[in-house]
Amino acid sequence: MHRHAIAHLRQDPVLARVMDDVGPCRFTVRREGSHFDHILRAIIYQQLSGRAAATIHGRVVALFDGKPSAAALLAAGDDQLRSAGLSRQKIGYLRDLAQRVASGELPVERLHELADDDVIAALTRVKGIGRWTAHMFLMFRLGRPDVLPDLDLGIRKAIQLAYRLRRMPDSDRVLAVGAAWAPHRTIASWYLWRSLEQPAARLASKKSRARRSVTKRPARTVRGRARPARKPSRERR
Repeated sequence: MHRHAIAHLRQDPVLARVMDDVGPCRFTVRREGSHFDHILRAIIYQQLSGRAAATIHGRVVALFDGKPSAAALLAAGDDQLRSAGLSRQKIGYLRDLAQRVASGELPVERLHELADDDVIAALTRVKGIGRWTAHMFLMFRLGRPDVLPDLDLGIRKAIQLAYRLRRMPDSDRVLAVGAAWAPHRTIASWYLWRSLEQPAARLASKKSRARRSVTKRPARTVRGRARPARKPSRERR
């Protein structure tokens, strides 16, 4: 599985080292439930810890006997939704999603028939859904093979560490580095995320934070005169 993608990605020697460190590819697509279920879950999970989000998501699903729908969400009262732990903002996002689905503006159960850019355009019209969430839907729900989430902090950090960049790359730099990975950028992204879990990456990230801390250290004073902090030794770099 993913044999052709892996063979192609190994042409980049830096990414090939990342792949060797991570090991076999275990990228999977979430097929359970409907597209609507997946988007609802994505909205609920935003800006929450995994445990808190899972609890609230479970309560929301239970409100609708395990089968939330656009019509059911629109019929539910705000008090009912708040009782599940949803914030006022999240309720607004879910209602906007439900209204667009009910009106047919968002063809939610036909999203898999659209091209990647059209899926992104359709989803980002919904309040609370940005390009990052649309990218996650393309990758982990639809299984699209050539998605590079250029705004993702983990992807940017992994590229910085793998390619030994002085600064974390911006969106344009991420896309430039990843251009050679097409048309298999989804698998490349999976490897980059997993690379951050490797001991070498954690150590490099720790050293990077230490260097920034030393650089920002305020000047010390000696007998009333300001003296700059000493530069870190090679061992601490």
